[in-house]
Amino acid sequence: MTDNINDIIVKDMDGKDISLIDFNNKVRLIVNVASECGFTPQYEGLQAIYNKYKNRGFEILAFPCNDFGGQEPGTNTEIQEFCSVRYGVKFKLFDKVKILGNKKSPLYDRLTNNTITGNKDIKWNFEKFLISKEGKIISRFPSDITPENESLISAIETELEK
Repeated sequence: MTDNINDIIVKDMDGKDISLIDFNNKVRLIVNVASECGFTPQYEGLQAIYNKYKNRGFEILAFPCNDFGGQEPGTNTEIQEFCSVRYGVKFKLFDKVKILGNKKSPLYDRLTNNTITGNKDIKWNFEKFLISKEGKIISRFPSDITPENESLISAIETELEK
């Protein structure tokens, strides 16, 4: 059980393979997102913290997911358009993933089964994982912790200062 994600390959919205080591030296916030969820307005807060910290080496990696109540039924193109038009999203959106069950993506398998955050499935959309500049899983924040929450902001700032 490792607590580093840099060896994992994910797909971008165009289906191209992206190695998470490409984000090395950047603090990352990984979020499972959905367009039709009660937490969807968190896109606004996510964009705000991205704007605030991106020039200090911060990235948000958003992974659309339809595992909870079918709240992300759209295609990648529809998801990108929704995020751009409705929330002005500029951070990175990736290919839709499964985060529950036996077809769980390798990334989410690692995020939910490691020595730092334990072995616990995602409960809902907009759960957040903070990743160090070296790709190490640092902490996990449930859906009801908004992007503006002081505990999340403090954790991001602490990692950025390292």
